[in-house]
Order: sequence, then C-alpha cells, then structure tokens
Amino acid sequence: MQAMKQFITTDEKLRQLVHALSKNAWNIISAGKEGTNFIYINDGKDLVINADSKPTKLSAKEFFFPKTEPLFFYKKNHDGVDLLDPKDVLRKTVLFGVKPCDAAAVPVMGKVFNWDYKDEFFNRRVEQTVIIGMACSYSDVYCFCTSTGLSPESSKGSDVFLKPAQNSSYIAEAVTPKGEAFVVEFSSFFDAANENDVKLLLNSPKGPEKKFDANQVKQWLDGHFEDPLWNEVGETCLGCAQCAFTCPTCHCFDIVDESCGYNCGRRVKNWDGCQFGLFTKHASGHNPRGHQPERYRQRISHKFKYYQDKFGEILCTGCGRCTRGCPVGIDIAEIAQEINKRNSVLV
Repeated sequence: MQAMKQFITTDEKLRQLVHALSKNAWNIISAGKEGTNFIYINDGKDLVINADSKPTKLSAKEFFFPKTEPLFFYKKNHDGVDLLDPKDVLRKTVLFGVKPCDAAAVPVMGKVFNWDYKDEFFNRRVEQTVIIGMACSYSDVYCFCTSTGLSPESSKGSDVFLKPAQNSSYIAEAVTPKGEAFVVEFSSFFDAANENDVKLLLNSPKGPEKKFDANQVKQWLDGHFEDPLWNEVGETCLGCAQCAFTCPTCHCFDIVDESCGYNCGRRVKNWDGCQFGLFTKHASGHNPRGHQPERYRQRISHKFKYYQDKFGEILCTGCGRCTRGCPVGIDIAEIAQEINKRNSVLV
C-alpha cells in the first residue's frame, strides 16, 4: 500500500482556510460550539477542531442522508401530470474535524446505498464533500470504537486526516486522491511535512478498552433468533428511536407522497426507525414485529449480523450516542458484552 502523503498545518491556517473556502463558494461544516450537532459556518472563528471534545449529540450523517429529502414534485394539468426534479443546489463542501466514529460511517452506509440500486442523492453528496477527519483523544464509559474494528486514529472515511502536534499544529495525511487534490488546491494552507515536523506529533490517544468481541456477538446471533434476552432488553425499550436518529450508520427511511393542494405535491424520503411500531406494519394490518422485544432484536441483529452477512461490515462505529441519549439507559455495548458471556458458556 502506498504511504499517505503528509503535510503540516496549524490551527490558525485552518481558520484562514475557512475564509478562503467561503470566498470560493464552498459549503463549510463544523461541529457547533455547543456540541449538539454539526452546522454550516462561514467564519474561521466558528471552526471547532478539538480532539478532546465529546462526540456531538447528533452525528454528521444528515449532510449525506437528510432527515427529509424530496425525490420529485408533481403537478396535475389538463393532459396528465408533470414530474419535476428537485432543484440541485449542491455545492462543494468541506466537513471539518470529524471524529473517526463519524467519518467511518460514510463508507459503511455507502454499501447499502449502492447495493441493488445506486442512490444518486447520497452519492452526489459524498462526491461533493471533502471529509477532514481528526484523531480523537476523548473517551468515556459510552465509547467503544475499538470493539467495532476502529481506533481513535482510524482514517477510514476521511479524505484528509489530522493528527494533533505541538504548538497548535497538525500533521495532515492525504488519505484519498480527493483529499490530496484538495490539499494541492489549497496548498498555501498546507506545507509538506518533514521528519522534524512528524516528531512534533503528540502521543497517540489510547482510546477505550475493547469491551466485546464483535465476531462472537455474530456467532451467538446466528443461532439465537429466539432467546429470553430479547424480552429482557426489549421490554425496557420505549420505541422512541432516539438511538436510530442519533446513530451515524442507521439509514432506515420511508417514502411518502405529500399533497400541497388538489393538483400538486411531492414524493419525499423521510428518516424512519425499526423501533417504531408502524415500521413493519403491513397494509393488511399484520405486523411481523408486533412487540418491542422483536423490534429490539432487529436493531441488534441488523448491527452485528444482517449487515455483516450482506456487506461484510459491522453497522456500528462505537460512538456511544445511542446509549448517551437513551431515556431508559439501554447500553448497546453492555448487551454485546452479555452476548459474549452467553456465547462463552456455549463454547
């Protein structure tokens, strides 16, 4: 594998880069200072680049997979119906300071959005976006990236990856051709790194201890579609889908037609969640997942079995958002640990 090209930049240069991007009509996205979500900015003073910060409460996935997305508009006329494509207002975009658990989610989601049908809405947004990831030195009891095959220095999903160094500087690695082209285009904000620069790198963050073995979780799930565990966990779940909406990899959606009058409307794609009671309800009234334990089984199985069976990827990056925000304290990592225990008993 070819070594990634390394550059050096500083906090001040990155803020100046924001100004240059804004002048060139780029969209610029950064974590908000309050830590709730990612927001559009156009001033360098609003840029948040902080390896020590907690993950935002909401992930960055909505910039690739919006909460609500029009697919087309329609209008009835005398001869039939006119179909109108949504106005394409996509611009080149930079997503700054993304933690590994968010950046890695983009190629993971990309598997399902390019399965039997290529979702051009998702793909165009990914193509138009340069993801500048950053090593993460934050860890709390909810983090478990090391259990899903990632680490605080994973560059998966990033186009450019920043590693903090001394004197408010960063070693920037061009991970993809897109990232390298970006650094070349804005070369006045990046200098080629030499051995002395690399020596300025701060110690690599340790990250959370590995909490469970994902392979063992899958082995147990392969043979336990019916198990008392699902009642134990599922009966606690409120079905609010907070976990799905904050998750960087959950991608369930519904498609509905919305009327704006007797002769016009639109077809839209909206976020949905497998924890909702209506998610699998048929037009006949039958619901194959009629109770919350069955729906929570679906969540765990989708994360650690079904997606892996289909795409060879775990549908989880270990960010811990689902647990941090759960109103009844359901901890997905604890469930995986319990499954490991049960699997070891069987072995």
